[in-house]
Amino acid sequence: MMEMMEMMEKFGNVTTSGGGGKKKTRLVPSPPPSFRDMGEHAGGRQGHLRGAGYNDPMNAELSPVDVQDRLQAKWVQLQDALATHFGYPVNADFDYSPLWRFLGLPLNNIGDPFTTSSYRINTHDFEREVVDLFSRLTHAPTNDVWGYVTNGGTEGNMYGMFLARELFPDGVVYYSEDTHYSVSKILRLLHIRNIMIKSRPDGAMDMEDLHETVRIHRDVPPIVFANIGTTMKGAIDDLRAIRAVFKDLALHRHYVHADAALSGMILPFVDDPPEWDFLAGIDSVAISGHKMIGSPIPCGVVLARRKHVDRIARNVEYVGSLDTTIPGSRNGLTPLILWFAWQQLGTEGFRQRIRHCLDMADYALDRLRQIGRNPWRHRHSITVVFERPSARLAHRWQLAVQDDIAHIITMPQTTRDMVDRFVAELAQDTMDPREDFRP
Repeated sequence: MMEMMEMMEKFGNVTTSGGGGKKKTRLVPSPPPSFRDMGEHAGGRQGHLRGAGYNDPMNAELSPVDVQDRLQAKWVQLQDALATHFGYPVNADFDYSPLWRFLGLPLNNIGDPFTTSSYRINTHDFEREVVDLFSRLTHAPTNDVWGYVTNGGTEGNMYGMFLARELFPDGVVYYSEDTHYSVSKILRLLHIRNIMIKSRPDGAMDMEDLHETVRIHRDVPPIVFANIGTTMKGAIDDLRAIRAVFKDLALHRHYVHADAALSGMILPFVDDPPEWDFLAGIDSVAISGHKMIGSPIPCGVVLARRKHVDRIARNVEYVGSLDTTIPGSRNGLTPLILWFAWQQLGTEGFRQRIRHCLDMADYALDRLRQIGRNPWRHRHSITVVFERPSARLAHRWQLAVQDDIAHIITMPQTTRDMVDRFVAELAQDTMDPREDFRP
């Protein structure tokens, strides 16, 4: 990591210099708006809503030195937080400093990445390469699958459900109770009929419940939201069994979307993976970019069968492109990030990265067993589930908790030392998991 002053050298104002009629220009962003620590904000209802410590930018003026002090304090705080981050799937092992020059450009990937656009300050060419890469990783049929770089898994899942709704307006979405919380929100936003299916204790969808529920509603097309690695337990829904439900009930009109946010960048690099991609008959898939690949900006990729995308495509004269994505303006930096990451690591580099994560998961499993926390994990999963600790320890290590369990996720930055430190503190944790704790 570069020191703060070196970073600020790269990110000053636009300047010009040089003699003899020659000028050199540095294209760099302007400083952020200034803030002042105003302490507890008092202002009736407004103050109550904003809470203590609210900094009003309209009433604040800081000196350049104070601005840098404020930013440096935040940098130190975030570095401290990263040292005890163990419960959420984000990779912090990356260096995108060669891309910093692009922060001086108003990149916008508005429009379809596979068509021309009137706005040419974009990275559509890199985005197309990223989509092609993910198409190959998911065994997408040649020329049959289309995609784009999203703002993250939620957008990718929304896109899949949007296509399904347009294909089957009368369809019903079936998803398990272990599905990510954002999916029920997506279904409300899209006004799609939906039914939650029971999960097995290991987090996978209960196929008997799915069969019986679809049978009752067999007069309308089923839309199955399949988890390729559930949020808390890393479970993978059985796509072969889902297809068997369709066949047994003689259902020829159906749609399957796969949420492979984390596992979508694990399963292509392991031996004997379960069925999970286009070879398994899915119609669309969402994969996150900031999870296993790593990015300072949340991002992802969504892929879908082209025939479904063609149904929703509209020509927009204003931008000189097709409207096939959910947002209008789209991030032009994240395609560069995903492209650059692949150029740095390649297939073998990612294979080694996944092997490291799985090895760390096995090591954590063994260490947690030694202290009697009853840990377990699914095959090919780096999510290690164990008995829920105290709220104080969960807060310190930023653990995701649910009911009587918690988990750690062994991402690329995980080391044996980090596992050992966590286990040592967990072994001394004697507080009640339900005891009230306020940081």
